[in-house]
Amino acid sequence: MRRRAVLTTALLAAVAAPGTTARAATPGPSVTEKGTTRLDSQAVYFVSYDGLVNNNSFQQNGLLTYKGYQYAVWYTATRNAVVGRRALGATTWSKATLSHTLKSDDSHNVISMGVSRTDGRLHLNMDSHSDGFFYVKSAAGLVDNPASTAWSSGVFGAVQTTLDGVAPTTQFTYPQFIATPEGRLQLGYRAGISGNGRNALAEYDGSAWTALGEWTSSTGTYTSAHGSSTARNMYLHGIDYDINGRLHAFFTWREQSAAVMCGAGGITNHDTGYVYSADRGRTWRNDAGTVVGTTGSTDRVAVTDAGLVVDPLDPDHSLMNQESQATDSAGLPHAVISYVPGRFGQCTTDYVADRTANGRAFHLRKNAAGSWRKTEIPVALGSSQRTKLVLDRYDNVYAVLPFGRIAAASKSSGYTDWALLYDASGLNAFGEVVVDATRVAQDAVLSFMYQEKSSGTTPSALRVIDFALPA
Repeated sequence: MRRRAVLTTALLAAVAAPGTTARAATPGPSVTEKGTTRLDSQAVYFVSYDGLVNNNSFQQNGLLTYKGYQYAVWYTATRNAVVGRRALGATTWSKATLSHTLKSDDSHNVISMGVSRTDGRLHLNMDSHSDGFFYVKSAAGLVDNPASTAWSSGVFGAVQTTLDGVAPTTQFTYPQFIATPEGRLQLGYRAGISGNGRNALAEYDGSAWTALGEWTSSTGTYTSAHGSSTARNMYLHGIDYDINGRLHAFFTWREQSAAVMCGAGGITNHDTGYVYSADRGRTWRNDAGTVVGTTGSTDRVAVTDAGLVVDPLDPDHSLMNQESQATDSAGLPHAVISYVPGRFGQCTTDYVADRTANGRAFHLRKNAAGSWRKTEIPVALGSSQRTKLVLDRYDNVYAVLPFGRIAAASKSSGYTDWALLYDASGLNAFGEVVVDATRVAQDAVLSFMYQEKSSGTTPSALRVIDFALPA
C-alpha cells in the first residue's frame, strides 16, 4: 500500500506587539494527498535518452487546468495520441483518441498543450525532434464551455504539419506554449539541433499564427579550461509570464564541441543564465536591464553577451538542461537546477551514472533586493533526471523530485528550511513527472502525471496524483 504522507513545516508564529491585534499566521508548505486517478492502463513505454515520451518534464504543458477542467495528453499502447479531460475533483477521465500515431521511439517527441483564451481553443503540438512537427487545434469555445460539449476526437480539427499554414522551421523541437496577459497564445521552440540551435517564437492572435522569429544565437566562441567551442544552443528551463506581464527565461548553454569538457562521457552544459522580456518576447534583456537581443533580427541573445550568467558552472559537473522555473506573487523569478557538486569531484565522466550517484538539486532565486541566492535541496537525486518547481499562493516553494518525491521550503525562512514532505514510496514512478503548473493558483492543488516503471517496451499505467496545498 502506498504510504500517505501529510507533513508540514511549522506555521509561522504571528507575534503581536503590546496593544495590537495579532495577525493571522502565514502557513508554511504542506502536502496532503487527495487521491490518484488512472489515465491509461496501457500507455506506450520505452526508455530513450534516459526518459519516457509521456513524462518528460520539459513538456509545457502535458497537464493543464482551465475553467474548472483538467486536460492531459499522452500516447497509448497503440501509439495514438490521446487527449483526456476531467472536471476538477472527478475520479474518471474522458478520452479522445486522435488519428496521429507516434512515429519513433524517441522520448523527445512529447505532446504539449496550450489554450488560446481569445477563442477558447485547445492547441496541441507533438511528435518532433529536430524535424517536422504535428499540430492540432480544437473547435473554438471548447475550453470555455466544457460541460456542454461532448468529448470526442470530433472536437479537434485535422492533424497538420504547419501552424495553419505557417511553417517556421524544418528542424523543430521542444514545443512550449505560453499564454500572454492579453490572451494570445505563443509557442516557443528550438530551431536546429542539439549543440547548434536557436530558440524562436510564434504567436496566435485568435485567428492566425505569425512566426515572430528566432531570438537566440548559436554562434560565438566559448572557451573553458579544456578547449573551445564555436556552436551551441540555449536550453530553456521554461518560459513564463509573471503577474506583472514580464516574460522570464532561465537557461543553460550546451556546446557542440566536446573539447570544452574534462573528458568523454560528461555533458557540455555550462552556466545558468537568465533573461527577460518586457514587451511580449520582442526584445530580451539581461538581469541588469540591458537589451541583449531582438526577436527576428540578427542581434540575438548570444553566449558572448555580458550579464547573462547568474550562476556560473563549467561543463565538468553534468549540469542538467531544461529543468524548471516559476515566478512568485511579486514577479520574482525562481528556478531549480541540478548537477554534481565539486565535493564529489571536479570531473564527471558518465553523466547518467555520476548524476545518479552524486547529483543534487538547487533552488536558485532572485530576492526583493535584486540579489541572487542559491540553496541546496538536501535530498539526493538518485537519478539522472529532472526536478519540477512549484510555488503556492503563499510563495512557499516545492520541488517535485524524480520518482514523485516532494520537498519544500518556506518563504518565511528565506527558503532555507528545505525538508522532504512526501517520499513517494509505492508510486513506482519511472523518474520524471509532468506537473500541472496552471492548477495551483486555481484551487491550491498540486497535480502531477507519472508513469509506472516497466521493462523493455511493455506498456504501463499512467496516472495523475493530487495533493492539497495550503489554501
